[in-house]
Amino acid sequence: MNIIEAIILGLVQGLTEFLPISSSAHLRIVGVFLPSQSDPGATFTAITQIGTEIAVLVYFWAKIVRIVKRWALSLAGKVPRDDPDARMGWLVIVASVPIGILGFTLQDYIRDVFRNLWLVAAVLIIFGLILGAADRYGARKRDMDEVTYPQGITIGVAQALALVPGVSRSGATTTAARLFGFKRTTAAEFSFLMAIPAVMGSGLFEVVHGLEHNDPGPYGWSGVIVATVVAFLVGWFVVAYLMRYLERGSFMPFVIYRILLGVAIMVMLGFGVLTPFANS
Repeated sequence: MNIIEAIILGLVQGLTEFLPISSSAHLRIVGVFLPSQSDPGATFTAITQIGTEIAVLVYFWAKIVRIVKRWALSLAGKVPRDDPDARMGWLVIVASVPIGILGFTLQDYIRDVFRNLWLVAAVLIIFGLILGAADRYGARKRDMDEVTYPQGITIGVAQALALVPGVSRSGATTTAARLFGFKRTTAAEFSFLMAIPAVMGSGLFEVVHGLEHNDPGPYGWSGVIVATVVAFLVGWFVVAYLMRYLERGSFMPFVIYRILLGVAIMVMLGFGVLTPFANS
């Protein structure tokens, strides 16, 4: 049964990681409706995100290799540091600093306080409304090579907000990028690229934490591995679909979904169907 639940959660992770609806919130919520009624936990969540991040590496492989090469050559002085790809390498590094610092220093909150379903529901609604406003009223002109370092840092701070389940890493970073006037596809692509160091670092940190404490979560290491593989397979199709969709579609369907989900969670909490913390 644990493996079946892990597969379900892997599907959820793969389906929701790249959409601005918060994969961590969905894992948190779906977990309590499965037979074991367990919160998958921060360790399980972070490790399975490695699977979806590998999907990003596969999908954007050519671009990522080019960025890494040009960035490395810029260090050696063989290409200008303002080369667009070299600059993107620096932007990804700079944008990853806020979540790296906060993710390390707020571990106790990440594993406990931030997983309160009242908080999850509230941020689903609040950040959904902000995303809707940014997408509706933000300009749609800027491309990837126009991202500045101050903008990169600001978008990185937005990414750090996703330490709270419900905010959504892609949702927060896309919102910030849209407020700066970047196209939807540009906002999504930069969001995916800048997430690579943060997600991989967080996932590897949780692997080490799980090994040190012999605590991979309620589904064991076999469940974590299966869920991560499933998340990778599903995630690749989702990122490919989303990039095509954003060429013409808006974020409004996701905004509506976030609000409805947040309200539904609050109603279930109010009637005692759900409790703020799993098994509480």
